[in-house]
Amino acid sequence: MKIKIVTLFPDMFSGFLNDSIIARAIKENILSVELIDFRTYSKDKHHHVDDTPYGGGAGMVLRCDILGDAIKANSSSNTHKILMSPQGHTYKQADANRLKDMEEIMIICGHYEGFDERVRNLVDEEISIGDFVLTGGEIPAMTLVDSITRLLKGAITEESYEDDSFYSGLLEYPQYTRPLEYNGESVPFVLTNGDHEKIRVWRKKESLRRTYLRRPDLLEQKELNKEEKKLLNEVIDEESVK
Repeated sequence: MKIKIVTLFPDMFSGFLNDSIIARAIKENILSVELIDFRTYSKDKHHHVDDTPYGGGAGMVLRCDILGDAIKANSSSNTHKILMSPQGHTYKQADANRLKDMEEIMIICGHYEGFDERVRNLVDEEISIGDFVLTGGEIPAMTLVDSITRLLKGAITEESYEDDSFYSGLLEYPQYTRPLEYNGESVPFVLTNGDHEKIRVWRKKESLRRTYLRRPDLLEQKELNKEEKKLLNEVIDEESVK
């Protein structure tokens, strides 16, 4: 997969792209990431990319001609163009699953007060990572790259992400490691007795319990199988008497 990131601050991505899973995926040619500094498409000697908004108001607005030139010069008919925007649809795991199968993605990072409205006509979709304010689109872009890369074949083992929160539509079950006891709290016995079927059922049930208690809205969106329905009913009964 190839990902292109259009940004004013390419240096922000140096550590992100040179460490951990992302760096390994790039090294093994599973992923290619190209940083495009759209300031280089400015046409004046001071390399301005923004201007004051028509109608007045605070801040500066990114120009559509400069950003548009950068987008057009670095994309083709196969490029899926994403604008990081607080007005976009909220990013979900399903989006990562969808985007991982695309040949080439371009992520456009806004900055300053925002961008000229006409930039929206140059992209295929707008994505937000949540209802909060950030300085620019660089950190949201990293979020997309990280979540997509984890799903690329060969980046990590499937077992490493299949039990992650949200991948299956549920929150992840509790995890434990050494020591066996800490501050008076012990690791659940079922995880130590070596019965893999009981461990599987316990993990599924605790995943359902955690989702029921913390994110019940996810259960409304998920179609449960027969076993999951049975386990969820057990959870509801157990929690009702606490």
